[in-house]
Amino acid sequence: YLLSEAMAALGIATSRSLAMVTTGELVHREQSLPGGVLARVAKSHIRIGTMQFFAGNNDVEGMRLLADHIIDRHYPEARDAENPVLSMFRGIMSKQAKLVTSWQMVGFIHGVMNTDNMLLSGETIDYGPCAFMDIYDPGAVFSSIDHAGRYAYRNQPGITHWNLACLAQALAPLFSDTEEEAINIAKAALEEFPAYFLDANSAGLRSKVGLTTTEDDDDKLVKDFLDLLEANACDFTLAFRRLSE
Repeated sequence: YLLSEAMAALGIATSRSLAMVTTGELVHREQSLPGGVLARVAKSHIRIGTMQFFAGNNDVEGMRLLADHIIDRHYPEARDAENPVLSMFRGIMSKQAKLVTSWQMVGFIHGVMNTDNMLLSGETIDYGPCAFMDIYDPGAVFSSIDHAGRYAYRNQPGITHWNLACLAQALAPLFSDTEEEAINIAKAALEEFPAYFLDANSAGLRSKVGLTTTEDDDDKLVKDFLDLLEANACDFTLAFRRLSE
């Protein structure tokens, strides 16, 4: 509840908490605990995993109906495109690039960035193991089960790209009726994601360090600053606050 409200106050796209209720049942994990439900609201709860469910069952018609619904609800501008599903996919990539960039800018680390925890509306979901980073450490992880650092702070953009590749794979039959062409379309579209992310990330970092113009050495300047934060174990948030003073 607190994390999602903080994200909303920071202007980051997020689901919100509606209500918390107890179930009257016990949940058995390391120990028995009282069960409860945290009801969340979002523009929709359609995830990459939702599309994968239909793809996994070879239900192309179900995917087509779901894609039509997603376009109508979240990406109406894609309806008039030459390839509406491809246009929708590009819109999803753009929203995810902006969302993960906004996480990076405030040091937010999502603990479980699997495909079932990425909303196609581009909002943050699943505030399980997660946190805002204190000392700047690109390898920081906030999930007790993430021993290999798959969802570390530095890996969030790459994991987003990987998740979007899973979505493209599921959507491929809707890109074209010809399998080879569908695969080529999916690959070409996915290659656009790094540019989406780098543009959003560069703009975000320039804003954080107070640059009002764009110069060729901006990225090096920001990288040098972040390297200093890491080398000196500086607090990520306070370092930028001090810089602003």
